[in-house]
Amino acid sequence: MSSTSVRIASVMLAASVLCGSSTLAGSVNEEKGLAIRGFDPVAYFTQGRPVVGLAKYKARHGGATFRFATAANRDSFVARPERWAPAYGGFCAYGTSQGYKAAIHPAAFTIVEGRLYLNYNAEVKKKWSEDVPGYIEKADRNWPTVAKTEKVFR
Repeated sequence: MSSTSVRIASVMLAASVLCGSSTLAGSVNEEKGLAIRGFDPVAYFTQGRPVVGLAKYKARHGGATFRFATAANRDSFVARPERWAPAYGGFCAYGTSQGYKAAIHPAAFTIVEGRLYLNYNAEVKKKWSEDVPGYIEKADRNWPTVAKTEKVFR
């Protein structure tokens, strides 16, 4: 394991110890009842950055509530949620590649071939960026099992 991998694993472990891990009944990452911490999933594609969604523009998908910056974004999402929803239920893509669910930071994201991938933080995103295709392959393989787990590292 590389020193960067060890540091990332240490950060994830420390976060789980300090903040506690929590449970999630479904396979969509929700915090306080909101997917992506209330950020608009469509805006990642249309504006190239995270944008906070508004309470008046919301939609349910996969048992979670998503918020949107505009009615148009909400309507686009409702028409094709599979196009806009983040990969792996909005959990950390790197964490999923390693076999566990982890929370995300909305600014630690990448879009690859039309898919939104979120990461735990900037350091984890940097690690993820070292081998995006490899980590996507691992995460795709792991997701069916990871999706069923209850524990989420925050």
